[in-house]
Amino acid sequence: MSDAHESPVPGHTPASRRTVLGWGGAGLALGAAAAGGAVALTRTGDAAVPTADGGPAVPFHGAHQAGIATAVQDRLHFAAFDVKTDDRAALVRLLKEWTRAAERMTAGHEVGEGAYGGLPEAPPDDTGEALGLRPSRLTLTIGFGPSLFDGRFGLKDRRPGALIDLPRFPGDNLDPARSGGDLCVQACADDPQVAVHAIRNLARIGFGRVAVRWSQLGFGKTSSTTPDAQTPRNLFGFKDGTRNIAGTDTAGLDKHVWVAAKDAPGRAAWMTGGSYLVARRIRMNVETWDRTPLAEQEDIFGRDKKEGAPVGKAGEHDEPFLKAMKPEAHVRLAHPDSNNGATILRRGYSFTDGTDGLGRLEAGLFFLAYQRDVRTGFVPVQTSLARADVLNEYIQHVGSALFAVPPGVRDKDDWWGRALFS
Repeated sequence: MSDAHESPVPGHTPASRRTVLGWGGAGLALGAAAAGGAVALTRTGDAAVPTADGGPAVPFHGAHQAGIATAVQDRLHFAAFDVKTDDRAALVRLLKEWTRAAERMTAGHEVGEGAYGGLPEAPPDDTGEALGLRPSRLTLTIGFGPSLFDGRFGLKDRRPGALIDLPRFPGDNLDPARSGGDLCVQACADDPQVAVHAIRNLARIGFGRVAVRWSQLGFGKTSSTTPDAQTPRNLFGFKDGTRNIAGTDTAGLDKHVWVAAKDAPGRAAWMTGGSYLVARRIRMNVETWDRTPLAEQEDIFGRDKKEGAPVGKAGEHDEPFLKAMKPEAHVRLAHPDSNNGATILRRGYSFTDGTDGLGRLEAGLFFLAYQRDVRTGFVPVQTSLARADVLNEYIQHVGSALFAVPPGVRDKDDWWGRALFS
């Protein structure tokens, strides 16, 4: 094994982040990589998906974007952008530049060819805070919001029917400054600095053409696409995502996550192979929850807190008997059997953003859900929960956005959104 690993991005040089640190630094980094084991991959359709304890890089190219069925990483930096130019050609150039940068960063390279070999009088192409760090299974996933199809770029007739304006649900207290956006980029990695570096560099590349509308850092993944791994817990201490779709469940992904050709007729055909992403910032009143008796907490969720077993069952993955739960229990209301089979793939993260100014933690869940059609996925589930879930006494939805996530970048000649703008 060589000190400079070969780039998985065709046409790019194999120079890596660690090269700039010299051979001593490279050897140390390589030793850490070797201790972590080789890259372990499973196959989901045409996309290679690493296991949760797999190697340091996730392939960027594929039929579907990485970061959806991929084994959920530990950290998140999510950003929504407003497009500041009305020039379609300028937006296309940006998307091409972002794609090339994403290829390099997910492979563990700095942004730009020879980023630190240029003129010292000019700023470098890469901001530098991820130099020497492993790729950390970084994935970058882009989405297009409804507002991108407002007519500025000649896309109005290409807006898919499923890219709706989400209804206002009972109890919503949405902050416009934390909602919406023309574009989004979801950066997931096992190192928070790698994820932040990725968003920072895309924002830098886009300066003057796009501006960050809002962003969210996340930690402590609350869902898993690897069922054999331990189910993560949310900030209320309960296991979340027990019945989430597995990243290796090709049939389940095709049925519930990936947009089929028949779902995207005519001018919306560019979405075939893509998915729809709902992002919701959910404030959790942890101080009130922490004073709630254990029995009441378990009744609210419909699961045992320690093991995660549904009411009346012994194991977390035992099939729940919904009628044994209280009618307003969260698990019962969210279950597919209570929502005409509605099923979504979740990739949520916990967050804490200081305090609310009243001595309480500004903490909660940054909910991310992918689905084939939001009208038969998130909307019916959230409608059911918003109307009756007793958990609503402890949470409030304060931010919301919906994005059309196009299919993957096939090769080095492809780019994010190519089919949309063709």
